[in-house]
Amino acid sequence: MLDFPNAKINLGLQIISKRPDGFHNLESCFYPVQWCDALEMLPAPENRFSMSGLPVPGNPETNLCLKAYKLLEQEYNLPPVHMHLHKVIPMGAGLGGGSSDAAFVLRILNKLFDLKLAVDALQGYARKLGSDCAFFVENKPVIAVERGDVFEPAIIDLKGYSCVIVYPGIHITTAEAYAGVTPEKPTCTMEMVLKQDIKLWKDIMHNDFEKSLFPKYPELARLKENLYEAGAAYASMTGSGSAVYGIFKGDAPDLIFPQNYLVWKGLL
Repeated sequence: MLDFPNAKINLGLQIISKRPDGFHNLESCFYPVQWCDALEMLPAPENRFSMSGLPVPGNPETNLCLKAYKLLEQEYNLPPVHMHLHKVIPMGAGLGGGSSDAAFVLRILNKLFDLKLAVDALQGYARKLGSDCAFFVENKPVIAVERGDVFEPAIIDLKGYSCVIVYPGIHITTAEAYAGVTPEKPTCTMEMVLKQDIKLWKDIMHNDFEKSLFPKYPELARLKENLYEAGAAYASMTGSGSAVYGIFKGDAPDLIFPQNYLVWKGLL
């Protein structure tokens, strides 16, 4: 069975408070985009996990895809599978690629072995793997709150808009990003912001990580400004970085970036 785990962008990201468990309460709109990896899974005589595409750092045995398989294998006594991941979405970019891969493993296993797990059950397993994994179970725009794993409906329609996402090859860890953030209660909720015309987002929708990361990585601030200069209705860093995106009315222009940058362009 073959599927294509997709990325997401954050429309705004507000860090509201530090939690007793060490995590942070946040508020953000998660919006799916079709920058995709490829994930294939087949029954096999023994478990095997292989990868191609962009190199993934770390021990393959600790990959979230395997953790997702083992989570269901232990509970449902699943037979062995051969899982192959072709990596296209860059890592350390704030695009949720690894979380998406893990969530799609759960989704594929549910279909492949007819587990009949409902959405709530799949999201429950996904939350054990990572804060934003659960988003990719339903894969539709939501307002994410608490750790980013509790969802509220997002009333938003970006049909007719396109998006350019640029990853400049700067790997920012979650720990590094959060180290520079001072939690603060927002003056305007995400629900209120999304009701405003996209032309106003530049002044009222913010990613709190930009404040500390842009001075440290000036190229990210320049990328954002370049996207506005190219006509973006809204531009921002996504997640904890370092990918920066621009949203354009109609077709996005063909923009030129350095050869070592990874770029995706498509409809929203």
